[in-house]
Amino acid sequence: MTKPPFILAIAGGGSTYTPGIVKSLMVRLADFPLAEIRLYDIDGERQDIIAPVVEKVIRDHSQSIKLTVTTDPEVAFSHAHFVFAQMRVGQYKMREQDEKIPLRHGVVGQETCGPGGLAYGLRTILPMVELIDLVERYADNAWIVNYSNPAAIVAEGVRRLRPQARVLNICDMPVAAMRNIAAVLGVDREAVTVNYFGLNHFGWFTQVLVDGVDRLPQLREHIARFGLLTEDAAATDPQHSDPSWVKTWRNIKPLMEHFPEYLPNPYMQYYLMPNQIVEHQNPGYTRANEVMDGREKKLFAAAAEYKKTGILPDAFHVGVHGSFIVDVARSLAFDLRQRHLVIVENRGAIANLPYDAMVEVPAYITANGPEAVTVGKIPLFYKGLIEQQLACEQLLVEATLEGSYEKALQAFTLNRTVPTMQHAKAILDDMIAANQDYWPQLAQAYKEGIAQ
Repeated sequence: MTKPPFILAIAGGGSTYTPGIVKSLMVRLADFPLAEIRLYDIDGERQDIIAPVVEKVIRDHSQSIKLTVTTDPEVAFSHAHFVFAQMRVGQYKMREQDEKIPLRHGVVGQETCGPGGLAYGLRTILPMVELIDLVERYADNAWIVNYSNPAAIVAEGVRRLRPQARVLNICDMPVAAMRNIAAVLGVDREAVTVNYFGLNHFGWFTQVLVDGVDRLPQLREHIARFGLLTEDAAATDPQHSDPSWVKTWRNIKPLMEHFPEYLPNPYMQYYLMPNQIVEHQNPGYTRANEVMDGREKKLFAAAAEYKKTGILPDAFHVGVHGSFIVDVARSLAFDLRQRHLVIVENRGAIANLPYDAMVEVPAYITANGPEAVTVGKIPLFYKGLIEQQLACEQLLVEATLEGSYEKALQAFTLNRTVPTMQHAKAILDDMIAANQDYWPQLAQAYKEGIAQ
């Protein structure tokens, strides 16, 4: 087992999430000692804007931790013990296209769900594999804790291409839901233990245990009135309390009115009520614009103010995103066997789903990786939904690996947010036009198909 203090690299160092993650690390130094933090990004200009903010956060807590800021993978990963991956291939410019292109066709425009998530996945799989190869080349058996979206598709691509890689794929959405659950129940988040099954952004909580008692019946009563929000919606984490997120938490109410057995992941709104979602989406101003005009603008303005005056405004929040990744890394580092919801190869955890499916379930995080909790068989309704989504994601990965237009079209057609094959083709063709620099093989396959 690697001994502390650790060398940690953050791939995607120019992310607006980076200062919050580093703050989470700083307040947990007693639990997770660090010798060095390395910021790595292929966009050096953007990273250089964020880096002074990160430096300030570190120095407020430690004078001994070394900060390295680099665009050189050898510098970033040599002898690193952990790598936090939070890539956004194409940055917010392409996220905006992911969201707006489907909306032009009357289909859900969302970053990780529907056609937008499929497009994002097509851009991210191969760069994620490149990152794994770089880490394996330069690091000493490092663990990669991967936050890069869309997590389900990225995890499936990694499973296919680098099955032996030391990668743990995680997502903070279930943890954010648990935070809201705890707030509704009036308990600490750490007091809540859940049982859960599904794919990433496509799953259900089956039990919500506090001191061994299932509180899901109480939650049903609350959700019937308020959704998964406290009566005072402002009590939620600022990271997930923008207007679009407040709507998302409220939409759990109609989801449970129709299917009250389990508590759904909030992203199920996109798959089970897509028409209502589209009706309330602004095709000219999507979540990407909300983030660019909100979190990103605020952090960049704070960075400029700090550079000018030496005073850092309160520009970022330390929420579940940062604290969760630190929790997982600690459990890997010290073999704590803490229980978390993570993305793992099924291997029988959900008995009536494919053995090799990348599922999201509770697991005990050990120094050797996750040990999934056995879920057993799931009811037919949920099994059917999951298998359709799984087939969609697997076809998308195959389209990426083969440069296959046909399989990409099949994946888009199979997604529940897309009403017809005609919608799927129109959206995919527009996506290819917008992503030619990222999908050269797919663009070429499309051109050859037209020429025939």
